[in-house]
Amino acid sequence: MIEKLNKLREKRDGKPFDLAIGITTALLFSAFLYLENFGITLKFLNTLFGLLAIALLLYIPKRAVLVAGFFIGLLWFYWIGYSFEYNGVGYLTPLVTFGFAVIYMLFFGVLALTKHIWLRAVLLFGLSFFEPMDFNWLQPEILFVDSYIGIQKLDFALLLLSLSLVAYTPKSYRYAPLALLFLTLSFTPPLQKDAPLKIKLIATDIKQEKKWQQESLQPTLQLIFGEINKAIDEGYDIVVLPESVFPFYMNKAPTVLVKLQELSHEISIVAGTLLREHEQQYNVSYMFENGEYQIAKKMILVPFGEYMQLPSFAKGFVNEFFFGGASDFKTADKPTDFIIKGVKFRNAICYEATCKEIYEDGAQYVLATSNNAWFYPSIEPTLQKLLIRFYARKNGTTVYHAANWKGSGVVK
Repeated sequence: MIEKLNKLREKRDGKPFDLAIGITTALLFSAFLYLENFGITLKFLNTLFGLLAIALLLYIPKRAVLVAGFFIGLLWFYWIGYSFEYNGVGYLTPLVTFGFAVIYMLFFGVLALTKHIWLRAVLLFGLSFFEPMDFNWLQPEILFVDSYIGIQKLDFALLLLSLSLVAYTPKSYRYAPLALLFLTLSFTPPLQKDAPLKIKLIATDIKQEKKWQQESLQPTLQLIFGEINKAIDEGYDIVVLPESVFPFYMNKAPTVLVKLQELSHEISIVAGTLLREHEQQYNVSYMFENGEYQIAKKMILVPFGEYMQLPSFAKGFVNEFFFGGASDFKTADKPTDFIIKGVKFRNAICYEATCKEIYEDGAQYVLATSNNAWFYPSIEPTLQKLLIRFYARKNGTTVYHAANWKGSGVVK
């Protein structure tokens, strides 16, 4: 196949061909994600499509690389602008979608700066460390999270070396370098233990447009306390509720706070909400146990969602003009660990669960909470799940994820 790609690259130099091969590359690069979205996990296909996608990025013409990058950005991140609807600027959604397609056209466009296969391989490996605007949801290795190929950096380096050496090997031994792929094979699952506690993960389905309405508050509270009481009756040790499941500043709601403290004598409770102190706002998780509580502030915010990745002189204007004067959330300086019934859990709020910093220092168990209703309907929960799985498997961590809309479950 690689030999044919070389011949095609030499003989065909037309826009229709570049468009077709670029789109094909993007489809292969995205296949594992859309298969998973429809509940299909086939390791053989994920392995084959992933290898073909990486090989194409190394060998296709320059213009085709730009086409591939554009459509990868579109297929992976078309949903990002959906959240703008809830800030009253829904008209920006098509512009945001197009903007992310262009960003990833430029991201992969680095490969189009050269025709040398070995240099493209080096550049692609370098891109696996780069996060445009602090947004890390495109990791090339994630293509192989449910495949027969390993997902460590060394595996990816060997894969790129194997595919690129084919172009420089004498014809008689042209495909010999592919033997290096055997060094990347991974058939043994990582060691990921279950926590020694009975954990109830609550999956809610509260529409984003209704979540913050005053008339939705009482039904939401009835739902939450109903789920907590049910978990108590079922004998669970911990109940975990989604991000911002309490749609208000918990420290400004003493009645709810006291009720949760009372219930925590019977079950440990982890729930997402907001916190306001010293005129600053935080996205937080509360952990209630034995009548006491601990607060975990979010450490890693969503770029252009919870904070503006802009210079200070521009940030104020953008917040005022596009987001009605809403200010950025503030953050914690380090991850928070909850000790629940003697077991240590790392807390992660939504985007944090897809960041390597949460898994550092040997975090064995993570309690993650999300509100994915911002991006209904889309593939966002599927991509989030795959990213959590990617980091969990790399670090031997088990993640307990409670989400609003989609995504709840134990991720290994």
